[in-house]
Amino acid sequence: MLRSGFPRRTPRALGALASAALLLPLLSAAPPAGADAPEAGALQGQFARAAARHGVPESVLLAVSYLQSRWDGHGGAPSVTGGYGPMHLTDAVTALTRAAPHHSDGEEDPRGDSSRPARTEAPAPVPSAGRLPERLRTLERASALSGIPAEELRTRTAANIEGGAALLAAAQREAGLPASTDPADWYGAVARYSGADDSATAATYANDVFDVIRTGETRTTDGGQVVTLPADPSVAPATGQVSALGLRAPAAGPVECPRTVACEWIPAPYEEFGDGDYGNHDKADRPVSQSIDYIVIHDTEATWDVTLGLVQDPAYVSWQYSLRSSDGHVAQHLPLKDVGWHAGNWFVNAKSVGLEHEGFLTAPDSWYTEAMYRSSARLVRYLADRYDVPLDRQHVLGHDNVPGTVTSSIRGMHTDPGPYWDWAHYFRLLGRPIVPSAGPHAGVVTIRPDYDAHRPVHTGCVTAGTACAPHGSGVVRLHTAPSADAPLVKDVGLRPGGEDSTTGVNDTGARASTGQSFAVAERRGDWTAVWYLGQKAWFHNPRRQPTAVDGRGLVLTPRPGLAEVPVYGRAYPEASAYPAGVPVQAVSPLPYGLLAGQRYVVGGRTPGEYLFAPTFDTAGHTVVRGQEEYYEIQFGHRVAFVKAADVRVSRT
Repeated sequence: MLRSGFPRRTPRALGALASAALLLPLLSAAPPAGADAPEAGALQGQFARAAARHGVPESVLLAVSYLQSRWDGHGGAPSVTGGYGPMHLTDAVTALTRAAPHHSDGEEDPRGDSSRPARTEAPAPVPSAGRLPERLRTLERASALSGIPAEELRTRTAANIEGGAALLAAAQREAGLPASTDPADWYGAVARYSGADDSATAATYANDVFDVIRTGETRTTDGGQVVTLPADPSVAPATGQVSALGLRAPAAGPVECPRTVACEWIPAPYEEFGDGDYGNHDKADRPVSQSIDYIVIHDTEATWDVTLGLVQDPAYVSWQYSLRSSDGHVAQHLPLKDVGWHAGNWFVNAKSVGLEHEGFLTAPDSWYTEAMYRSSARLVRYLADRYDVPLDRQHVLGHDNVPGTVTSSIRGMHTDPGPYWDWAHYFRLLGRPIVPSAGPHAGVVTIRPDYDAHRPVHTGCVTAGTACAPHGSGVVRLHTAPSADAPLVKDVGLRPGGEDSTTGVNDTGARASTGQSFAVAERRGDWTAVWYLGQKAWFHNPRRQPTAVDGRGLVLTPRPGLAEVPVYGRAYPEASAYPAGVPVQAVSPLPYGLLAGQRYVVGGRTPGEYLFAPTFDTAGHTVVRGQEEYYEIQFGHRVAFVKAADVRVSRT
């Protein structure tokens, strides 16, 4: 839930964390000296040799590494939990000494409703390195077992794989089991490797590893290495081994999670403070009271322990789920019927579920593990099935896609999970890969660059104006003309003075993200123009290396006779719908216009609704529904709403 808008801002709590340099590399630095760049085919051989040397089945070693890093080395940079290399050997104590990007205080009120004062966020405690759990110190043990110096385990791929193999072999010995050549006999060792302290998470992790073994994988890594794990659909692991690991049971409670993820109950408090103030969420009765239409993806800008501390602070804010990066563990904090304060837009909060992922937006090489991506995708599929939420980018939103409610709130809206979240991979895991749905020259395009190969320059990860470390990205830049030298399109909401958009990592003013669909305005050679924030916006889309796929869908345009229609950040009812005692909420347009002749892709139709919930006592809470209906549209980088009466809808 990065509390950031433009320029980048985060709350004092998370700023305190960042100032402690927790688990982050100095991203402007070059890759560590001595980091190897193996020749083609070398990485596959390194796995084979390490497996043979330590008596670990090669398929087990490959599958564990895939679930941790998808075989990437990340240039020697640590993950958000201080994990290094393809085997994600954790050395959080060393990572604690690394410099971090600067974070400053945030302006966004995560509740996003003016019926009560904005939240006041207190500084969060920063955990010390001396209290780090074993799961954050596996590199030290790998060094002792393998005899390889810690620095080599951090920086040399072959050494890192050797260290991971040594850890797996040690886990097998400690379980009193032989170094079997049958992968099925290694279930307990794999579960131990996860570092999870509860049996459900360890078992879920091991199940994922063996799913990879059964289905197989082939991938080109960030180092250009092609690695292949042949499918072994007949493997049947000894799942009973996890019971001998002596792990705790997850915290019991009314969790609402699919059986395929490890989920425990860590509740957010609902407390009254006096003088009408309370926290940190609202009681409700969804979906009876209001439908759940959105799932909002955040990153925490904090480590796991700090994240849990924040959500359990009654004076802070709340969200429904947190996901841990190291092993994909899930904690639920609110019943899904209740409303969390997480998105900065009360209309979206009242109709959404918020998922916080352990991570850092401006630290792309402080990477997310495959384990977390997979747990998150399974959880989202469960939520989408339960509440009939479409699995598309109009309903599965990043926090950076949630609109400001009124003009004054636009600049304060947050920008997580940002340009480095891999939406294409995420939607493949969701079972909804982003593929063409129409032939060439269709009326709609959906953004989809090749994440690994597409590396637009972003700036400001460490220092304003300084280029971030090169990294894969799922966003394209939008220009005023079909040329890379043309200025970027402007966002008058972010910059009322008309200043140009920038390449800043938190500047969403001229950015389209993977999975977002736009109506085509024009095509010219290798460039495609779409309608964006009331203007024609061009992005590079060469035929040989396309950054978008063609599609079809519903689009809307101003109805005949209207030169321009207003655009809104929330879909509130008309004034006559409010009963006595409920203040009328202004239907205030944003500083943009949808002009005649322009078209925008429709996400859905919704009645005007407002949840009036200003007090701790829920007896006075009211859902106001009007006759006015709205369409959600993909308007810029963020979604927006227009009145149905103002527009005409057609199919491309």
